[in-house]
Amino acid sequence: MQPDWRVFADAGTLVAALADALCVEAETAIAARGVFHLVLAGGTTPLALYRALADRRAGDARWQVWYGDERCLPAGHPERNNVMIEAAWLAASSIPPESRRPIPAECGAVDAATRYAGWLKDVGDFDVVLLGMGEDGHTASLFPDHDWGGAPGSPDVLAIYAAPKPPPERVSLSAARLRRSRRVWFVITGSGKREALARWKSGETLPVAAVRGKLNTAAWLDAAAWPAEA
Repeated sequence: MQPDWRVFADAGTLVAALADALCVEAETAIAARGVFHLVLAGGTTPLALYRALADRRAGDARWQVWYGDERCLPAGHPERNNVMIEAAWLAASSIPPESRRPIPAECGAVDAATRYAGWLKDVGDFDVVLLGMGEDGHTASLFPDHDWGGAPGSPDVLAIYAAPKPPPERVSLSAARLRRSRRVWFVITGSGKREALARWKSGETLPVAAVRGKLNTAAWLDAAAWPAEA
């Protein structure tokens, strides 16, 4: 099933619309269930989104923040997703530290995956998952020619080794766990993503195509990323 393709003139317009939509989803989830479970992605465009959320003073104690993947680097390393996102938004937000759940990837892939799976054990469906897409069609740290954890009975969290981009050791939510989400929103910008998007649109089996939301799957794109033949 193809996602809802949402194409914007530029990344700035995309980010503003996405920030507004995310705040609406938070209000809806909190009104319905008293909590908003959000999964965050790393990457340049998501960081712009997080800065926009900071400008909106988004988030409070009813927000529960999770991560789609993390690099196995020392705690506090500037290339870790949680370090970048804390600096862009979370550290200054009203979301308490105990509601911000970084993957403890400094423990190594296996130990971190086990711990994160334990934290997620009693957590139901995510409300919104934010994901990016690499030029090879990967999403989170689910790469082509690797196990994406999409089969029935797959663990919620995967230890990743020999990733094709550094660092090779990572931790990622599995495709199966990501599919236990109400909404999955991919955030994709730049002309470098056109080829992978064209392959996705053509129905090729890619990691990005293996993840979808129960209620909605959307790809938020800027015009530069949209394949010319589309």
